[in-house]
Amino acid sequence: MKQNYLWSAIIGLIALSLSQTACVSINIWGSDEDEALAPTPLTKFEPTIQVRRIWKQDVGAGADDLYVKLTPIVHGKRLFAATPEGEVHAYDAQTGESLWETDIDLPISGGPGIGHQTVLVGSNTGKVAALSQETGEVLWKVKTSSEVLAMPQEKNGVVVARTIDGKLFGLEEADGARRWVYERSVPILTLRGTSNPVIVDDLVIAGYDGGQLVAVSLEDGRMVWETRITLPRGRSDIDRMVDIDGEIAVVGNAIYAVTFQGQVAAVNAMSGNIFWRRDMSSHAGLGIYGRTLYVTDEKSHIWALNRYNGETLWHQTALERRKLTAPVGFGPMGLGDYVVVGDLEGYAHILDKNDGRISARIRVDKKKILAPPMVANDILYVYGSSGILTALNVGNNTAPD
Repeated sequence: MKQNYLWSAIIGLIALSLSQTACVSINIWGSDEDEALAPTPLTKFEPTIQVRRIWKQDVGAGADDLYVKLTPIVHGKRLFAATPEGEVHAYDAQTGESLWETDIDLPISGGPGIGHQTVLVGSNTGKVAALSQETGEVLWKVKTSSEVLAMPQEKNGVVVARTIDGKLFGLEEADGARRWVYERSVPILTLRGTSNPVIVDDLVIAGYDGGQLVAVSLEDGRMVWETRITLPRGRSDIDRMVDIDGEIAVVGNAIYAVTFQGQVAAVNAMSGNIFWRRDMSSHAGLGIYGRTLYVTDEKSHIWALNRYNGETLWHQTALERRKLTAPVGFGPMGLGDYVVVGDLEGYAHILDKNDGRISARIRVDKKKILAPPMVANDILYVYGSSGILTALNVGNNTAPD
């Protein structure tokens, strides 16, 4: 059954595109019109909480046809967002007031990330750009080796950019000068996407298309450890795809990652030793909230796992084939804890953290939501593929409109 689903999803729908590295990258979501994989219809339910729009902004041309996950980010009182057309925006995170906007004259495919005083974005032309957080002025642009789909990260004055040809670049935040490059090969056939690298202490952790998790030194790019989350299995190149393309989460000394057609695992950040792992297949990725690990699998089932041992707490299947984002946990003040995901029709679904029941639903876009929702200061932000950015408040269902 699983094999039939995978082949139908990949072969029946996919769009192939050759990258700059001669690898073939696959968009597993493909067309929304395929009847065999029609999304599960939404059913009526009794909301237990109320969701209200605080503000919304039309950021600009969206990523509807590109499978580009540009996730807004809040830093201090500002929210930063980017468009595939090359615009970077700063808003007041509370009110939605536009503070500045800059056209960097590059198609943006990764970011925005936050540096010490910079906003960082990557381009499908292989360039990384840094802008001033205060004014939006472009400070520098530098060329890497290929498309940058991941959010650039920064710590201790070092900007880390991941390219789709398997390289990690360490750049000086001050001027973009290259400090180091880490390189490894990638399979011939991969899913379109790369996970965002994460920085833990003085280590850069990155997931790769062969199912490996790698840690390199932030200072000089040398490899510190490598571990395999899963081994490729099967005869065909499609069967053997085990990319780590979704969100990676870090809590304390534990790193959580999941592969496509493979496993989800908890890994020791300092040594690369595996605490636990279990079978799971995901392209969207995962999220952590409290003691629970949440995963959106390849069928858009949502799993809640004990993050200490991987045991299942609950499993929600009501949103099957709705092409859900990675789950994001949050706790509105005085209301308990919830998990939110976006879907292919522009809906944000809010689930009860304890049992996975759907507690609320709101449509924020007429097109799909690719980027995971984001929560900051009790505000839920959702960025749709048409370019609509919405700030939401979650409150008690008995409160008046």
